[in-house]
Amino acid sequence: MTDISRRRFIYSSAVVAGFIGTDLWQPGALASAPLAPLQSLGYGDVDLSSDLHEQQLEQTLAVLMSLSEDSLLKPFRQMTGRSAPGEELGGWYSYDPAHIGIDGAYAPSATFGQWISALARMYAIRGTPDIRAKVLRLNRLYAQTIDGSYYENNRFPAYCYDKLLRGLLDSYQHAGDAEAYGILERTTDAALPYLPGRAIENGVHWRADKDSAYDYDESYTNSEHLFMAYRQGAGERYKALAVAYLDEDFYDPLSENRSDLGGRHAYSYVNSLSSAMQAYLTLGSKRHLRAARNGFAYLQAQSFASGGWGPDETLRAPGSSELFRSLTNTHNSFETPCGAYAHFKLTRYLLSVTRDSGYGDSMERVMYNTILGAKPLLADGSTFYYADYNNKGRKVYSDRRWPCCSGTMPQVAADYRISVYFQDAQGIYANLYVPSTARWIQDGARVALTQRSAYPFDDAIEFEVVLSKPTEFSLALRIPSWASGASLQVNGRGKRAAAPGSFALVRRTWRSGDRIELELPLKMRLEALDANHLQTVALLCGPLVLFPLTEDSPTITQSQLLRARRTGAQTWLAPTDTGPLALLPFTYINDQAYSTYLTIS
Repeated sequence: MTDISRRRFIYSSAVVAGFIGTDLWQPGALASAPLAPLQSLGYGDVDLSSDLHEQQLEQTLAVLMSLSEDSLLKPFRQMTGRSAPGEELGGWYSYDPAHIGIDGAYAPSATFGQWISALARMYAIRGTPDIRAKVLRLNRLYAQTIDGSYYENNRFPAYCYDKLLRGLLDSYQHAGDAEAYGILERTTDAALPYLPGRAIENGVHWRADKDSAYDYDESYTNSEHLFMAYRQGAGERYKALAVAYLDEDFYDPLSENRSDLGGRHAYSYVNSLSSAMQAYLTLGSKRHLRAARNGFAYLQAQSFASGGWGPDETLRAPGSSELFRSLTNTHNSFETPCGAYAHFKLTRYLLSVTRDSGYGDSMERVMYNTILGAKPLLADGSTFYYADYNNKGRKVYSDRRWPCCSGTMPQVAADYRISVYFQDAQGIYANLYVPSTARWIQDGARVALTQRSAYPFDDAIEFEVVLSKPTEFSLALRIPSWASGASLQVNGRGKRAAAPGSFALVRRTWRSGDRIELELPLKMRLEALDANHLQTVALLCGPLVLFPLTEDSPTITQSQLLRARRTGAQTWLAPTDTGPLALLPFTYINDQAYSTYLTIS
């Protein structure tokens, strides 16, 4: 079965690959000294011209801007004994002590900080004054409710504090709210008496005055944003708090390359790996870097072909058959907006530190096969929660309004921009292939890099440079691990091979109008679900999983599936003994029944 790749995350032995030539980067140029982490370009420094990405941003922005401010503040006011005018948003967002539970008022106000965060990022992208004005109004209204009783009455005090913290950090950094750090100090003062003081595992009873309904907080994720608050100048106390909330019982085995994922809540523990990365970025702790890298490798080993993970929101032990069983026993395969948000953050941190292109490959896979295909967030709180990889799968909304994924969906929609390009002192890294323009200053020159393509439906990607003056810098292009036969050329000359699983770096003195042409051959391939189920396969073309529009498990051979050919704008057909089988990318599936995997005969 040599045509089926056993999916495995492979860290490239050579993170960068150079091309020898008069104007091309030499391989040894980056290896002479330890490298500082790459930095994402700012939200306002990248314009996207991809309809899929822009529609998701505009649609989520419209929903957030439409929400009543009294409705958003209502649970804060109720939990702190204040007058609370306005209508309930309903669903998880509402406060109703008589109907606590996953089907009722499960997490009142929990998404407020995430929505503030998303609006601040969207202001940095669009620069529209009314977005900033809404951020500032909401922060001022929230500040009037700061009181310890909010945390006393809250089922998730650490979770909600973490979201409010990030919202205020983003308000300061991206929306220019000069009062945000003062509001944060008051928020922290109010919250601390009601937090556990350290990382508490999910489900452990720690609130002596509360029943077991209050045991599912997520304090083990808090260190990420506490470290960020310290590094962004909010104060020394946040560094001390970040260290206190590091989940060392989780990280220690991972740092020794022993899996500690099995049975844990999927989204929040993957999110916790971002805290380990922030410990490395803030404290230089290599132990935490090892924990994050090893944890991510274990995650990859139990991921679906789409890049999604955690069926029924549960991580699995190495070698488990639970992933295979999930194809028939659940439709809750991947907590999509929340999982994608955690995945993007973690892979950004790992990529920036290691410069390993494999993290970009993983980010790309999740983007095209999960979150970009999510059903849109609606103004009534209808939210796409789970991607369904069952053999009889469908896209449906959650039956709970305003769940956690309604908080992360707008953040993901804003964050595509900070994942496409990275930079260092030498130049720019193109990580994701999305039609876009990036702008930055390089050695005093204004540079604009425009990316054009129909990728991932076409294998040709073109970059054009416009500069205020000729300038020397490096341009690094991610070559996916699947892209055998990849090549690039500058200004139509000197076509050279590019090594899969690396960043191909080109260094020259660039002039306005210079063009780089990259070719990533989009070949068909099969990926087995895992090493124990090699007959259960997904079909991929480049980064795209092609989902069969069927729930009947048709008989098909390996050869027939690999002969699938594109017959329309986004449709592929594969021959079978009973007629052609249609396949679509996740982004173009609407209400059709589909499968993710087929069993080859």
